[in-house]
Amino acid sequence: MMKNDNPNRQLVIVAAVAASFLILVYGAAYRALAARLAAPANTLSIPPAALKRFPLQIGGWTGQDIPIDEAIVRATDTDAHLNRRYSRHSGMKSIWLFVASGVRARDLMPHRPEVCYTGAGYTLTDRRSVELSLENGTKLPCNVLEFSRGALNTQKVVVLDYYIVDGQYCRDVSLLRSKAWRGSGTVRYVAQVQIVASVTANLTADSAARIVCAFAVESASSISRLFEDAEEDQRSDKDRLDANRVFGGTESG
Repeated sequence: MMKNDNPNRQLVIVAAVAASFLILVYGAAYRALAARLAAPANTLSIPPAALKRFPLQIGGWTGQDIPIDEAIVRATDTDAHLNRRYSRHSGMKSIWLFVASGVRARDLMPHRPEVCYTGAGYTLTDRRSVELSLENGTKLPCNVLEFSRGALNTQKVVVLDYYIVDGQYCRDVSLLRSKAWRGSGTVRYVAQVQIVASVTANLTADSAARIVCAFAVESASSISRLFEDAEEDQRSDKDRLDANRVFGGTESG
């Protein structure tokens, strides 16, 4: 019996050692990723006023800024945000646009619709990934989620969500994680975009989904340009500062 027990005991010891090694490796990897995401990942700091440049007129939609409670702003961990209601057909159809940019990649990642809406008492009833075609031929990958709230699911909303990471569209935070693995300095800026439509007696969930998708197509290029312009402004400011240091703050010639 002792001869049969020894191999089993050895297997248990080997398995325990292997498990401990994996725990150490994955623990170290998690801590490394967390540290990189916690570091200031954005070399591009978006001033709050920059997002206000987003046009109030998008196709047939007319926008209106909606103030956000300061406590909510602090909870979102954003440095710059845009919150607007866009309407068309004399207000018969409306969507809400929320664009946010933060200094730390880690702060944006938890604020996904499936986390925030369920935390606010909604139930996720449907989720699908879609890829929309923009006018310039670019593909816009995004998620479309449906939530309901109330005893009889009387309150329903449809949310379209995507990210912009260094000018590249992505439907989730996977690209952000992959860039973080390569070092925080590889991420210049991150933005999250949410487009929301309420389901009403006159607007079914399918119609609401079509509306948020249509607005996403109409607005994506303009949203992306906000960050491209901000990056160009920052680059120009840096060039001016470098020139001032070289010439001692005086004009040459």
